[in-house]
Amino acid sequence: MRSPRHETGPPDLTTPEGFGAFYEEHIDAVLGFVTRRVADPHLAADLTADVFLAAMGSASGYRPHRGAPIAWVFGIARNVLSGHARGLARESGALARLSGRRLLDDEDVAALEERIDAQRAFRALADRHAALSEPLRAALDLVVLDQLTPAEAAQALGVTQATIRVRLHRARRALRSAGSVPEGQLEVAR
Repeated sequence: MRSPRHETGPPDLTTPEGFGAFYEEHIDAVLGFVTRRVADPHLAADLTADVFLAAMGSASGYRPHRGAPIAWVFGIARNVLSGHARGLARESGALARLSGRRLLDDEDVAALEERIDAQRAFRALADRHAALSEPLRAALDLVVLDQLTPAEAAQALGVTQATIRVRLHRARRALRSAGSVPEGQLEVAR
């Protein structure tokens, strides 16, 4: 014996009563469709709910002359399951990409930020150093980097100690005026 719904045609899915009747009529079939494809009962219940939410959202697009309501809702169920499978594949791919990476805690992030800031400051100082004239840069390099005394640097460059001291003073002043070089960083033995 057919239910009265079938005798009058498919319910109007755009009304709450019509969609409620449609849901009652097809919930077991959709749940069976989903549980044959998903092993987790909680996931099956969630996906079944998603199927009916999607059906509710596209109810205005349902055309009875194109086929039975169960075929329409099974098409939606296939799309929902396919979307879920694609989401799992994306998640699995993301996890695979992350598996070789160590996640950073706050301490690691702070250490990296300090290192980046130090490298930025170093590059800025290196740029200012490169902008110095050759005589100033040579005097500074011999005394600060190579740790020669001003007398040894003067001898290496073939100039007087007074000339070296003047060049060192000018180099330090140029570096300090171009950026913040901490006092004492460019100091040398006298």
